Amino acid sequence: MWKKISKSMRNLLCLQPNRLLHRNEVVNETLHGANLDVQWVSSHVCSEESKPCMCNHSFKNLESVENGIAIEHSHVGANGSFAHAVINMIGMLIGLGQLSTPYALERGGWVSAFLLIGLGIICAYTSHLLGKCLDKNPKSKSFTDIGQHAFGTKGRVLAATFIYLEIFMALVSYTISLHDNLITALSGMQIKVPWAKLSSSQLLTMMAVLIALPSVWLRNLSSISFLSSAGILMSLLIFISVPCTSIFGGVKPNHKIPVLQLRNIPAISGLYIFSYAGHIVFPNLYKEMKDPSRFTKVSIVSFTIVTALYTVLAFLGAKLFGPEVNPQITLSMPPHLLVTKIALWATVLTPMTKYALEIVPFAIQLEYNLPASVSSKLKMIIRGCVGSFLLLLILALALSVPYFEYVLSLTGSLVSIAICVIFPCAFHTKICWGQISKPLIILNLTLVAFGSLLGVFGTVSSSKLLVQSLRRRAHHSA
Repeated sequence: MWKKISKSMRNLLCLQPNRLLHRNEVVNETLHGANLDVQWVSSHVCSEESKPCMCNHSFKNLESVENGIAIEHSHVGANGSFAHAVINMIGMLIGLGQLSTPYALERGGWVSAFLLIGLGIICAYTSHLLGKCLDKNPKSKSFTDIGQHAFGTKGRVLAATFIYLEIFMALVSYTISLHDNLITALSGMQIKVPWAKLSSSQLLTMMAVLIALPSVWLRNLSSISFLSSAGILMSLLIFISVPCTSIFGGVKPNHKIPVLQLRNIPAISGLYIFSYAGHIVFPNLYKEMKDPSRFTKVSIVSFTIVTALYTVLAFLGAKLFGPEVNPQITLSMPPHLLVTKIALWATVLTPMTKYALEIVPFAIQLEYNLPASVSSKLKMIIRGCVGSFLLLLILALALSVPYFEYVLSLTGSLVSIAICVIFPCAFHTKICWGQISKPLIILNLTLVAFGSLLGVFGTVSSSKLLVQSLRRRAHHSA
């Protein structure tokens, strides 16, 4: 039996198209924001043994389900308007990255704002490329489907691997953020456990994660869909809090921002690119649009708004707090202000809305891939234990590597740059080779090279800084 279970683990990437976990169709929220309107797939149906898995079909694409048989009609119910699509895309993009843009701008200098804006333009273009790839193959419904269309099974495996890696690393960053903001929100609270050599902040973080732990045992994704809206609200509160600090808190934006600090550019590039990471969900947005031909305009409008908001927030935060700005802007705000307390708790609650949304789909897919001979009770136990193990592993890593900016930068440089820039350009070039102009091919290949260089230098830089910080920590604790 355990050999069969082991085999099902290897099938988790779902190499066959009809068994692939369409992560962007399973969860209507990315790691970096929330999707207001995109529908959940019937993943809870997959966990019902009496019915077949319908992970390839959204509720909107199913006209009826009778006797466990899904009747699919292409584009039936795909009635997303232009405005809805714009709101959805903006909601996906605004998230954890907003905490770090002021720090990144101050570290890189105000000239680095051109890199922030340039990456926004590039990511809008690569979003457009994903739409073009979907045009070429209407059967493609996800980022991994596009990867398979371009490079076969290897493309699917590569895309799925990077998606899972981004989920895991981003959740580690969220947990570090939870730890940092929770201890500030509960400053002065001391908790001691005689047999545990842990600080109060670590114990508080463990308690918060353990409170969220039961959510990863949930079987029906629709029961946790409310977390999506909660995540949106938290992001908006954090975003609004910074200008409120200046308007009502008496903090004056009178610090001078350096012109350019070139040595810091590789590290902060990862922070910038992470802010735009939402591409794994964009194919679902495309499929939900009533008029998919307007998807390019949706990308342009959405990225223009998000880039403008990020740029304004980056300059405002850097001007307000100067060299003392924290990698998480909420930790730089005056602790006595009410708006600061709201922002801190919003940042604490945000990770707790992410765990179930990101881990449960993975666990459900694992349960679906288990052999039919495994009893439903054992499937539930395996799924719940795997989800719990992943969450506890994320907690352990977050407490062991409590360096938000370096982990986030590493995630952006190692994973997000591939998903946002390299893969879309490579997929589009391969799929549309011979049908696109030579200048466009050159542009795509140039962006692949640019993304690769930025990713390599950013990964090396953030890795070095992370290792140096860990060594200093070990030296101080010795």
